[in-house]
Amino acid sequence: MFASIPNYMVFDTANYGYQEGPNCLQLLNKIICNFDKLLYETEFLKIEKIKTIGSTYMAAAGLQPGRGGSMEVQQEEHPEENVQALVQFAVKIMNSLDLTNKENSQNLKLRVGIAVGPLIAGVVGPVKPQYDIWGNTVNMASRMESTGILGHIQVTNEVADLLMNQRQEYLLQKREGVYVKGKGHLTTYLLKTPFDDPASEDEDVTRL
Repeated sequence: MFASIPNYMVFDTANYGYQEGPNCLQLLNKIICNFDKLLYETEFLKIEKIKTIGSTYMAAAGLQPGRGGSMEVQQEEHPEENVQALVQFAVKIMNSLDLTNKENSQNLKLRVGIAVGPLIAGVVGPVKPQYDIWGNTVNMASRMESTGILGHIQVTNEVADLLMNQRQEYLLQKREGVYVKGKGHLTTYLLKTPFDDPASEDEDVTRL
């Protein structure tokens, strides 16, 4: 999952001219700290924060099969559960950002992208080593964020299939012909949440 705040850069640039850059950094730190706190909640124990890149928050689920339960019972990975956890986490951080907006008189919005599949994880380098993940799944999640719509969660077709097979009802909107770098034009889906920005809806999106 990649979750960015694209209009944070607008806010940052607008305030920097007034020598309020430190205030922008403090607000971003508050936002990220609030996101981090959610990872300690029971339903999000299987989610691992990877890193922040500017105002983008990167996380993944299913990297530690035994975390949050018995090692004997929880060795097998379940993509459906991982996807659900990421979706619920995305909605939670949207709610967190909404509360921060109200406290600070801001209108910052998240743009979220989620993909599912295999990846490579590890630590490289002797200086400032950092745990990171790589692979097509990571690239797709990044593309789902960058080609998404402000205020929405965009997912791949594979994620949509997993969500539609769950008992919990998810409302998805189909987007056709979304150009994804290196992949061409793909069909993607927008996951409906209470924080959708109706002003930024695509006219070509059709409801499933």
